[in-house]
Amino acid sequence: MPRPRHRLVSTCVGTVTAGLLATGAALAAPDDDPPQGADTAMGAYLGYGPSGVARIPYLSQWLGGREIRVGHTYLPGEQWSGVEGDVEFLEEWAEWRRAEKDRMFVLNVPMQARNEERVPDWEVAQLIRAGAEGQYDRHFRKLAERLVALGVPDTVVVLGWEMNGTTYTHRCAPDPRNWKAYWRRVVNTMRSVPGQAFKFDFAPNRGTDAIGWTTCYPGDDVVDVIGMDSYDQGPGRTFEEHVSQPYGLQQHVDFAKAHGKRISFPEWGLFRNGDNAQYVRQMLKWIEQHKPLYHTITDYCPHGVWRCKQNPQSALVFREAMGEPRAAEPTPVVPTPVIPTPVVPTPVIPTPVIPTPVVPTPVVPTPQIPTPDVPTPVPAPSPKDSVPPVRPPSPSPDAPEPAPSPSSPSPSPLAPRPEPTRPTQAPKPEPKPEPKPEPKPQPKPEPNDSRQWCVPLDFGDWLNSIVGNQSVCVSFDWGKNFWPF
Repeated sequence: MPRPRHRLVSTCVGTVTAGLLATGAALAAPDDDPPQGADTAMGAYLGYGPSGVARIPYLSQWLGGREIRVGHTYLPGEQWSGVEGDVEFLEEWAEWRRAEKDRMFVLNVPMQARNEERVPDWEVAQLIRAGAEGQYDRHFRKLAERLVALGVPDTVVVLGWEMNGTTYTHRCAPDPRNWKAYWRRVVNTMRSVPGQAFKFDFAPNRGTDAIGWTTCYPGDDVVDVIGMDSYDQGPGRTFEEHVSQPYGLQQHVDFAKAHGKRISFPEWGLFRNGDNAQYVRQMLKWIEQHKPLYHTITDYCPHGVWRCKQNPQSALVFREAMGEPRAAEPTPVVPTPVIPTPVVPTPVIPTPVIPTPVVPTPVVPTPQIPTPDVPTPVPAPSPKDSVPPVRPPSPSPDAPEPAPSPSSPSPSPLAPRPEPTRPTQAPKPEPKPEPKPEPKPQPKPEPNDSRQWCVPLDFGDWLNSIVGNQSVCVSFDWGKNFWPF
């Protein structure tokens, strides 16, 4: 089976314009409202021989029981015998088709032998002219007769697919005018066979390849379906570009509508961008919107979704979109057994009472510091108000000290401050009193005798402890003439 191949070719806007002018095609608005009753048959390419037929029920099972209505295969193009349909696997495909009335058999038919041998353009041009002259009519007549004999006269024949590319010997670019004449001879030859009801599908590559595909369009009278092979590859990086590019998906829809034809997608799938679930989702939406006659995804690696395990996300999208919806089965209600929870008593563990030790607080006695009695100095009377004091006689050593008379106060010196207590030194022993010598009798002073005034000096506790208590004394001699009295 010839495997589809795709090449990237730059877009040429001038070719687009020339193709439209050559065909007289007018772009139509998108078919937002497909005709009522339009039904899209779905299938997949699963292999060209008996294995492809055998895989169909398994694909249906994978899709939840959905009916696979399209069986798709290819005739080999190495020799003319293959083009004539002289292959055994056609019988198995015909048997599958006849099993159900609504099934569709799609058969890709090459227009040349040595179809994938990279024949150069000059030789392709010679082969095209030979076909246009009718040199290969007999091969296609044999094919038509075999299909009618197998009971599949309504086969959809995808003749000379991807003719706008560079891969196959049946390509159009070397001689577009004779290529269209060659197509017409093939169609008219096969339609001349009694009992036939073939549909001929004109299916280019999406986008600009070697030539704009509208340039190769052979005419409405020899075309029943306008298809397109569209894979996830260039030209165009996004699906939106696949739609809007010259000779893209939108132009495909518009061109078919302008010519009154149904569209199809004989080949589509993943290719250059790996597991691209977004592309699959958008392609399925496009198919749903525009209602083609049929579509078949190419289901082998790297294009497929069922047999190609390297595309799991795309497979999930395809399965959800194309799978048969199943009725929701009621979930059985299983009663939950009530298991009583055993009550386990919590053991009560007594908390031991630990007495708090009483630590006695030591009583620190507060030292009592005696407050010294400091006599308040009495000011001396004014000389005008006072009477010259009379010095009392000196007392004897054994006589008691007379109490001072309140009526005749005498000036008293300030009491000296007590020496500071030094706790770090042991207290000095008090000196024993020494016997005082008896005072000598002093002459009795006169009333106007001198007086002595002493004032104690305070150098601070620390210095006083070193130099001792000191005083400053001043003597005054009033004289007899000082007092006015």
